[in-house]
Amino acid sequence: MITVNLYYSGINGNARKFAEEMETNGTADMIRAERGNVRYEYFFPMNDPETVLLIDSRETQEAIDAHHASPMMKTISDLRDKYDLHMRVERFASETMPSTDDNFIRK
Repeated sequence: MITVNLYYSGINGNARKFAEEMETNGTADMIRAERGNVRYEYFFPMNDPETVLLIDSRETQEAIDAHHASPMMKTISDLRDKYDLHMRVERFASETMPSTDDNFIRK
């Protein structure tokens, strides 16, 4: 699995408006329905009201490539321009390995 953290930043609450429009216009739901999508969720950092974090996880690089070739990318690009947002990206690839994290996780 590949997870990409996208930090959208703007001014005057524009990053949050962008995420809200992605949700209300149905684009986020269409992206979630794409083949290979595992997670597509927006979060709001408590210490930075002008940034929104998008966590986007896909099963494979091919799923990411298909998303980038989809019509939703034009919608996303247009909305980024509308709200004058800038981005910072982090990318993570999952590995299957033993973990002792369960000792620290309260379920």
